[in-house]
Amino acid sequence: MKRDRRVKIVATLGPSSSDPETIRKLFQAGADVFRINMSHADHARLNTLVDTIRTVEAGANRPIAILADLQGPKLRVGTFESEAVVLENDATFILDSDPTPGNVNRVNLPHREILEALEPGHRLLLDDGKIRLRVVECIATRATTVVEVGGRLSNRKGVSVPDTEIPVGALTPKDHKDLEAALEAKVDWIALSFIQRPDDLAEVRKVTRGRAGILAKIEKPQAIERLGEIIDLSDALMVARGDLGVEMPLEQVPGLQKQIVRACRRAGKPVVVATQMLESMITSPVPTRAEVSDVATAVFEGADAVMLSAESAAGEFPLEAVSTMDRIARQVERDPNYRSIIHGQRQEPEATGADAISAAARQIAETLNLAAVVCYTTSGATGLRASRERPTVPVIVISPVTATARRLSLAWGLHCVVSDDARDESDMVDRACRISFQEGIAKPGQRIITTAGVPFGTPGSTNMLRISFVGSDGRGGL
Repeated sequence: MKRDRRVKIVATLGPSSSDPETIRKLFQAGADVFRINMSHADHARLNTLVDTIRTVEAGANRPIAILADLQGPKLRVGTFESEAVVLENDATFILDSDPTPGNVNRVNLPHREILEALEPGHRLLLDDGKIRLRVVECIATRATTVVEVGGRLSNRKGVSVPDTEIPVGALTPKDHKDLEAALEAKVDWIALSFIQRPDDLAEVRKVTRGRAGILAKIEKPQAIERLGEIIDLSDALMVARGDLGVEMPLEQVPGLQKQIVRACRRAGKPVVVATQMLESMITSPVPTRAEVSDVATAVFEGADAVMLSAESAAGEFPLEAVSTMDRIARQVERDPNYRSIIHGQRQEPEATGADAISAAARQIAETLNLAAVVCYTTSGATGLRASRERPTVPVIVISPVTATARRLSLAWGLHCVVSDDARDESDMVDRACRISFQEGIAKPGQRIITTAGVPFGTPGSTNMLRISFVGSDGRGGL
């Protein structure tokens, strides 16, 4: 099965979409990557979902990527004597380390690390930013604040501290356990939530040891400030617009989305745009016009993937949501302006042989109107270089490593196939032509261009290009 689009779709699994038949239909409707949110899945559920996805994968004979999204540190206030209070504007409100139930004057903040890191002038955003406090005085056990935007505050509502760098890692004890369980289940990507600094990624990389790709979710101002370092240490990024829109002014989020997508494209790292893309489809079979434009904007920008959250996990119309996103993406990629926008953002290749060959393959394929670019890759690096070029022709990635093919399913434009590595140059040409024909991408008489490395089977050795004809039987010829 090949997709008639280049951008990928990530679908979150949940109560509306966890049975085998629905997962199979979601894949058929267009889902390329399935996200398992570890905030709502225990380890038994994780293993069941992974097994189900792998069964669907075997039936489709096409690699499917699985993304395990770690919960990250969840910061919440304590409880109230009356379960909720109403905070008035300009009132004084105290957050402290006293565990007794709170009232309209104070509440427990059971996170000593926040109290110790707060400084006068810092903001606290409660209940997804609906309530805003500003610190006027603080000590290690208590912060006195003034209510700038009041409202109703109930038990255990979330707390965001956009001005404060919390001196703890992004991995909680729960995350450590979930990470080990996800790696044991052989998921392909690990999403790390609420990262603040490059060290957070280094901590996870020590545990993963290459067993899964690391996807950094950008949702805090501190991550924006060190974006370049975070991109360098991650394998992919996510523009997590939900919490990013809480921690930063909403009007800044669209510009930040473009900044992050373009930075990832320059670096050749996959980037996912996520949160509220088709939010109204949680309860409606049809999205709003603004939501359609939002998805289209991400596709025009050249994002590798767009993601559905509650729409596919808990909504009433998960299949319709995936189908709608698929239709939007295909229409955008047919738009006459699409290619010029993508071309205008193309970056010069890095000064390496592999990058130069990937750029040359794209240029030759477009100049000669070839049917496909075919990449042999073991580690996946060659596939990502080909994706970074954003060619107008299809890109087929052939890998002998199933985990590599699955992981590359997240990247723009890559049609991944698991196959034995080429034995020699003749086998390389023949195998590339045969797979291009079998996958319905090249017809007899058309030409393809193949990139590979000699000696064969050596990771990181991409050093050759071959143009070949697809024969009448699908085999290759010069």
